[in-house]
This record gives sequence, C-alpha cells and structure tokens, in this order.
Amino acid sequence: MENGDLNWISNFIWGIADDVLRDVYVRGKYRDVILPMTVIRRLDAVLEPTKQAVLDMKKRLDQAGITNQDAALQQAAGQAFYNTSPFALRDLKARGRQQQLKADFEAYLDGFSPNVQEILDKFKVRNQVPTLVEADILAQLIEKFLDDKINLSLKPVYRADGSLKLPGLDNHAMGTIFEELIRRFNEENNEEAGEHFTPRDVVRLMARLVFLPIAEQVTSGTYLVYDGACGTGGMLTVAEETLQRLAEEHGKEAAIHLYGQEINAETYAITKSDLLLKGQGEEADNFFHGSTLSQDAFPSREFDFMLSNPPYGKSWKTDLERMGGKGDLRDARFVIQHAGDPEYSLITRSSDGQLMFLVNMLSKMKRNTPLGSRIAEVHNGSSLFTGGAGQGESNIRRWILDNDWLEAIIALPLKMFYNTGIATYVWVLTNRKAEHRRGKVQLIDATAWFKPLRKNLGKKNCELSWEDIHRICDTFLRFEESEESKIFPNEAFGYWKVTVERPLRLRVDLSERVLARFRDACVRDKEAALADGVDRVAQELGTGPHADWNAFLSSLELNGVSLSAKRRKLLQAGLATRDETAEPVIDKVHKPRRADLDPLHGRFEAMLDGRMCVVEYEPDRNLRDTEQVPLLEEGGIEAFIRREVLPYAADAWYDPERIKVGYEISFTRYFYKPQPLRTLEEIRADIVALQSETEGLLGEITGEGAS
Repeated sequence: MENGDLNWISNFIWGIADDVLRDVYVRGKYRDVILPMTVIRRLDAVLEPTKQAVLDMKKRLDQAGITNQDAALQQAAGQAFYNTSPFALRDLKARGRQQQLKADFEAYLDGFSPNVQEILDKFKVRNQVPTLVEADILAQLIEKFLDDKINLSLKPVYRADGSLKLPGLDNHAMGTIFEELIRRFNEENNEEAGEHFTPRDVVRLMARLVFLPIAEQVTSGTYLVYDGACGTGGMLTVAEETLQRLAEEHGKEAAIHLYGQEINAETYAITKSDLLLKGQGEEADNFFHGSTLSQDAFPSREFDFMLSNPPYGKSWKTDLERMGGKGDLRDARFVIQHAGDPEYSLITRSSDGQLMFLVNMLSKMKRNTPLGSRIAEVHNGSSLFTGGAGQGESNIRRWILDNDWLEAIIALPLKMFYNTGIATYVWVLTNRKAEHRRGKVQLIDATAWFKPLRKNLGKKNCELSWEDIHRICDTFLRFEESEESKIFPNEAFGYWKVTVERPLRLRVDLSERVLARFRDACVRDKEAALADGVDRVAQELGTGPHADWNAFLSSLELNGVSLSAKRRKLLQAGLATRDETAEPVIDKVHKPRRADLDPLHGRFEAMLDGRMCVVEYEPDRNLRDTEQVPLLEEGGIEAFIRREVLPYAADAWYDPERIKVGYEISFTRYFYKPQPLRTLEEIRADIVALQSETEGLLGEITGEGAS
C-alpha cells in the first residue's frame, strides 16, 4: 500500500476523534478511545470471514462438555485469537437503545479470547464505555469505524464490476498507521522528546547494520531477536523480515523468534494485537509489560540479535528506587566485576537511563556461539560524553571499549525523528568482531546523507532514502578512512583524569588586632592555654607577618603547646592567610632516604632543623585542578605533567592513587570542518556597502545637512 493511502486512513481515523469525541473528551484524552477502537475494528475485520465457523465450533464444544476450547476456537477462526460473542461490530451499529447497545458491546468485548482480553485491559477500554453511552456517541463511534471509505481488513474490497475499490491492509501497513496516530497524539499532549517512535527508514538502516556483516555466516537454525524498549514492535518486525530475506538469499532456513518488553501499557497492547493479527499467538507470549530496568522479563535469556531505541533524556528514578537506590542496587547487570573493581558501577544518573538499556542488552549477549551477538541501538549525543571519569556513563563506555565490543557509531541527520530534532546516533556492537576490526572503532558522519520530506511529519523533515541507507552500509562494510569515515584505536577515546595539587602556603599575622580576635575564639572553644602559648610565641617572633607556617608551629611546640587537629584548625582559621609567596605547609615528614624523593608524586626535599628531609606538603584545595591526559599520550602522565603543568606551576604534583580512567567520544572533534575566513576584500566591500546605506542618516537624526 502506498504512503498516500496510509496517510489517508490515518487522517480519516484522526478525524473520527474530532467528529465524535469533541465536547465529550478533552483533546488530550482522545487517544484513550481512538487507539483501542482502531485495534478492536482491526481484530473484528480480520475475524469477520470466519465468524460463523467460530460460533458453530463453540456450540459443539459446549455440547460436548469440553472446557479447554482455546486451540479448537483458534483453528476455527484461522487466527491466534477469536470472538465467541454472537455479535460482530456490524451487528451493533443498528442497536437503538443506548443501554441495550452498552450491554451488547460489553458482551462483544467479553467474547474475545484471553490473549485479546489482556490487550483490552491494558487499553482500559471498558472504562470508556459508560462515558460513551452517557454522551450517546457509542453507536456513532462504531458506525464511523465501519465506514466503507476505509478498509482495515487484510483482504481487498472490490466493486460490483470486479474492480479494486480498497486494497487490503497488511500488518506492516497497520503498524505504520498505529505509529502515525500515536505520534499525533503525543504531539497533541506535548510528550517528552525521549518518547517517540523510530521511523521505518532508521529501523531499516539498523537492521542492515546488524545483519549485513554476518550475512555469509548465517546458517539454518533458530535465532532469537530482542528489543528491551519494543514500543509497537516495529523494529523487531523489520529485523525479522531482513534476517529472513538474507537467510533465503543464501539458501538457509532460519526460524526467528521475537522477544520484547514495553513499559507503556497501550503501546504494549498494540504490539500484542499486531502479533495476534500476524497469526503469531505463541510469539505474543514472548512479550511482556513492565520496566526493563527494574522488572527484567528475561533475566537468564541470551539473544542472537538485539535492536532498540530506548527513551533518552528521561528519568529512571522510580526504577532506581525500586531496585534499592544507588547505594544498595545489586543487580548483576549493572554492578559487575571489571578493571580490578569487584563492584564496578554501570549506574548512570537517574535523570537519563538510556545507557542502562544498552547495558541490559550487553548482559544478554550469547558468548558460546560462533556469531555471538550483534546489537544496534539509537542514542542521543549525551551517551557519547556525559559523565566524568569514574561515573556511570563513562564506566559503561570504558567497559564496552575495554571488551572491544564497539564496532561503529553512525551520526544520523538532524530531525530524523517525529518528536525531537536533536542529534541522534546508532551504536553498533558485537562480541565477535571481525579480525580487521579488532581493537578499533569506526565513526561515520552521515548527517548530510538524507532526502527532504515534502511535508514534515511532526519534527521529522527528512528521511533516509534507500540510496542513503546503502551508502551508510557500504561505508560501514568497507571500513576505510574517508572524509565521512574515521577509524580509531579503542584507546583513543580514553583518558586519565589526574588530580593536580599545589602546596598550601600560609603567612602568620601576630599583630595585636589579630591576636585579640584569636583570644576571643579560644575562650569560646575553651582553649585558653592555646591563646597563652601563641602570645608567648608572638613575643619571641614579633608581629610579622611571618612567611613560614611550619616554623611558627615548631615555635609553639617548643613553648610546650601540643598541637591536636582541633588546635591546628583554630590556629589556621584565626591567624593564617593564604599567600603564594610563603613557604609550603608541611603535612608529613619522612626519613631522609633519597629513594623517597619523587616531586611528581608529592614528595619533596626540604631542610628541617638543620637536616635534609623528604616531606609531603598539605595541598591547597583552592589551587586543586584536574587534567585529562589521553591514554595514548606519548610518555604517559608524567610526560604530560612535565610538558603542560610544571612550566607554569613548578611546585605541582599528582597522586597516583587518585587517578581515574574515563572514556568519551567527540564527533565534533573528529569531524569539525572550520569555515574559511573571509578575505579582507570581502570585509572591506561589506563596510563600504554599510556606509553607503547609512550615509546621511545621522544628519537626518540631528537635523544637520537638511536642505
């Protein structure tokens, strides 16, 4: 069916809401009626040809006293579902009295098979019946969905002369209509940017990125395909079609089973109904309603292929709390053993859980099969760089790259999605990289490869044509450097986060004004003895200021003042001022062994009491800084510090124990194309043109030069 026909059907159904529901429902609630009625009419249309056969079978089964009737009724219906009520929707539109229509419509709903009952419950369709009856619009609503201008059945409709009036509506086309209706309702309700459906062109690209690299390796057998944020199941459907076609082209027979989980009840209901309409009743049992993060439906299942477009920019705080909170979360998917850390955290900020969905899929990879697992997942730009070293997002990127799972990231054109215009990227991962890809990552800039739409679909103003999809896939498969394709070693995205310290330098003021305030503070803290000791030292050393804090403390100790941590804090708060010209404050003193000297690690040589010692200085928190040192830095951290830090701060050092490893990926850095500067002649021409435009304006304002 052509896109124009699908749009016409979508527009017709959309129009039903305005025609029937206006003044009864607010616009934001139209979807509560229109979506389930669309599903009901679709199910009804598919069941119409076998309606009598089902009723006859039901009668025979009841007469025979058979209670387990499901399989026989499905066989009679020729579908994975059925309806045993005496009604079809066409029988209900002529019902005159509203209360009779209400009873008959509810009996019609009750006649559906158990698998459809779950769909109706998730839609909460029965909750709408009293409102529709009270407003006297239920009959009108049913009649609109039975209008002969549209055909929601699988079979085409012919005119009396045998010519085609309306084509049949296959399941893929029906799915497209569902998604278009949901997109419109989301727009009406100003849904968040992360709540959107993946356009078919993007799904086709993702499916090919997953399957093409292993097309020659597909053998006859069973393959499991999974989506942890499956929406209406469209991504899985396209993946199944793509894999089936590839297998057939290579003379193989592939049995493909789909698995999915979806948190939105009505979207889940649409997925289940779509599977039932395809005759995949058993397959529908592989789909679950609930949160993938906190209610994983497949904790022990592994999959061959996984594709997903998880919500991004969306909080998962509720899931986090259900799982025990960040401090107590012990889910083996998200707290693992890696890089020598037995509790390596893959937990991201609660404000955005998109990378958690990727971690969930990576935890379900097959590890003991020749093909392993292949994954394609859509993310926005924040997954590339948010989270500093040691934080969840960075830890996830490190874990992925340390394991050499990331094959490629493709930057898609802007405004590819219905409800958001932000930059989006497809990540392609596998635990069975081809030999020539091992240890490397390919970045592809496909932002300029698209075809404009004649008319925007929400915020989507462009699409990937088949030529664009082939171009991206060819670039991916060739694995060569070009203007749009860059190849890097895994380590190119990693860095050491190094904390650079500088010593605290304090001068001491022992003037009477300062001492008076200090005495008052000591009285409040019951430290009169400390105040007396300072007074004695002040008489010995003079008012100052004194540039050696260490010498001042030594003088106090010589005067019999013991220096607890509390007293040191009082002294520093009351008498000291930071001064970059003062001597560094000594924190620790070591035995004078030359082997202990290591200025880069904070161990310096100093003269104390007439002897040379090795000391550690107290760091100045106000001067503390961090440096990101690339993992591929020639000479490592120390070479970087010597080149980039010490020439500007000779007393700086870093603590090897505080180094953290982080990973980030910057498309801008690798694909930025600077705009050429304008020539002086062009600038001069603009200035001259501007002067000519404004000539005489000042005179007109001031009245000068007027004739």
